[in-house]
Amino acid sequence: MNDITFSDSSFFVGIDTHLKNWRVTIRNSGLELKTFSMNPSPDELYKYLSTHYPEGTYFIVYEAGFCGFWPQRKFNQLGVNCIVVNPADVPSSGKEKVVKTDSCDSRKLARELENSSLKAIYVPGVDQEQLRSLMRLRFRLVQNQTRIKNRIKMLLYNYGIIIPKEHITNSRWSGYFIHWLASIKLNSTAGQFTLDDLLLQLDQTREHLKQVLKQLREEAKQENISSVISSLVSVPGVAFITAMSLYTEIIDIKRFDSFDNLASFVGLVPSVYSSGETDYTRGISFFAITSFFVH
Repeated sequence: MNDITFSDSSFFVGIDTHLKNWRVTIRNSGLELKTFSMNPSPDELYKYLSTHYPEGTYFIVYEAGFCGFWPQRKFNQLGVNCIVVNPADVPSSGKEKVVKTDSCDSRKLARELENSSLKAIYVPGVDQEQLRSLMRLRFRLVQNQTRIKNRIKMLLYNYGIIIPKEHITNSRWSGYFIHWLASIKLNSTAGQFTLDDLLLQLDQTREHLKQVLKQLREEAKQENISSVISSLVSVPGVAFITAMSLYTEIIDIKRFDSFDNLASFVGLVPSVYSSGETDYTRGISFFAITSFFVH
């Protein structure tokens, strides 16, 4: 008896990824074959497909999210075509927008993959993605530094301690101002401990920022990066940090077919509502601008 093979069959697999498990749906020839839960492992899924549908051609999709691109890279290493898509670009029925479950999401992905209605997002190389992570680490450290500064200001305001005018709105704190903060003595040990601890957090964050910036400058010396950064900083108003932000988020500008596509990726596209004789432009949201750097 000959073994059953699926050499002429294509199988479309949608994965709803989570930390502890994956919800997987498999489709073939317009039919849903199975939806099941499994461990979050590309190797296990590949083994399952190879065992139950030997010699088939497998196509896999999952949504971009917390798990990053490592599953996609692993599937490609196994010889499986796998794409990652933007969740907002996945076509959904009215019911699917109202009823959202892991099974519904995996079924939807498998269905739309079979219908060829999904467009893969750009997947950077491992080194490029890790450089992006370093740049985003700096961004979050700057955010944390701002929060600590605001906490220090509010603490002083609460106790009627007047901050010099030049430092009320100035985001850059000089060494002289930090020394002045360190000289402040509050009435109780609890208050003094709070102030001293906030100043310690500020000092540690500033030191972390120095180390991250130092590493970024080292990374920018790489042969494949240095020429791009040099070109960017030659533009008036673009300094090193802005240049590195642009490079690490865009990486390969040739992946955009037009300037409009690049502007859309960055978020510099107004939100427009047009219906009948009503035409309203909402403008660019704060999220659209900041998502370029932090998404």
